[in-house]
Amino acid sequence: MGPVSRRGRPPHPDILTPAEWEVLNLVRHGMGNRAISRMRRTSLDAVKFHIANLLIKLDAPDRATLRAWSGAPFDSAMATKEEKMPAGPGLGAIGQISRHVRDIKRAEDWYQNVLGLPHLFTFGNLSFFDCNGTRLFLSTPENGHEMHEESVLYFQVQDIEAACAELKSRGVKFQGAPHMIHRHENGIEEWMAFFEDIDGGMLALMAQVGPK
Repeated sequence: MGPVSRRGRPPHPDILTPAEWEVLNLVRHGMGNRAISRMRRTSLDAVKFHIANLLIKLDAPDRATLRAWSGAPFDSAMATKEEKMPAGPGLGAIGQISRHVRDIKRAEDWYQNVLGLPHLFTFGNLSFFDCNGTRLFLSTPENGHEMHEESVLYFQVQDIEAACAELKSRGVKFQGAPHMIHRHENGIEEWMAFFEDIDGGMLALMAQVGPK
């Protein structure tokens, strides 16, 4: 008798599956279940299933704990980077400014063909343009939020984990742990972490890690 084949998904070498990492990062990004379902183009039940698995695997009592959980996929550059002692938060230039739009396709056409801004990339309802070195991030409001004019300033940092740790030591309140929002085809990863200013306004840290 030959070897018995086993049914089901083969074991994954990481603590989470790729789908679970994707859902976790969207949770850490502040998105609700319905928004995650739309972004991933999956059912709401599938999102709930992944979140239930996340709570069990990470021994997390609630969603807030998931947002604050710090971790990176085993194949991410963030998982193997060398530890550095923080020497101040190290905020660099403003690398990105966000803006809400009503229709991402119409806005994408307008910013590209009317304003003439170079289009960088699009995924889901997120579209990015280059403004002479500063990135413009267009998105539609999530979770039923209304349009607003407040923009988020994204500060570039070399080491996002060290910058978060230093700012936390200074009393800065973060909405969640640093998380990967996108991995480009060339392997470069986009990592972000969101925090509030003294008046509750939204700011963010951003870093690109991986192959150069």
